[in-house]
Amino acid sequence: MFTGIVTAIGTIASVEEKGDLHIRIACPYDPHSMAIGASIACSGVCLTVVERGGEKGDAWFAVDVSGETVSRTAQDQWTEGRRLNLEQALKLGDELGGHLVTGHIDAVGRVAKMQDEGGSIRIDIRAPQAIAPYVAEKGSITVDGVSLTVNSVADQPDGDVIFALNIIPHTGEVTTLGTLAEGDAVNLEIDVLARYLKRMESLRG
Repeated sequence: MFTGIVTAIGTIASVEEKGDLHIRIACPYDPHSMAIGASIACSGVCLTVVERGGEKGDAWFAVDVSGETVSRTAQDQWTEGRRLNLEQALKLGDELGGHLVTGHIDAVGRVAKMQDEGGSIRIDIRAPQAIAPYVAEKGSITVDGVSLTVNSVADQPDGDVIFALNIIPHTGEVTTLGTLAEGDAVNLEIDVLARYLKRMESLRG
């Protein structure tokens, strides 16, 4: 379980084809804080640490990424040099600064528009019809592992939904969201509470 509060940016140092992808990610964490078998969210995707090394501030960890995960996450995410938002798993007693995030991707969205708005950046993301019922104004959504609040929602004639987010300068600096461009694919996870509410509503119907 995670909170959607990114604690570091990592960079994919190498990718090996071993049936699944074996990926080594450079990061500034203390390697002793990353236990073998521990979970780390990588741009919103919960992955298991299978190797680790280096030293604090210049560390690395390795993960195995299945074909299923590749098929359900943002295009070109698992390529050498790609920057990833990282978050280590929530521990009992940690501050819940964002919202509860599972690290399971529900859909891939695409940046439809970006524009400066005051000192912040407004990002409009187009998401598929399958998750449209779960996206609500002032609700929470996770974009590439970052917990964000939805500012507005516009349902589209084809069933897709376009929702708007506001990225403050701090968030843009400490995550990869500040370097997004129109047309980029992003990993989306809906609020787990919205998922359960939708299920309860369907059973009542």
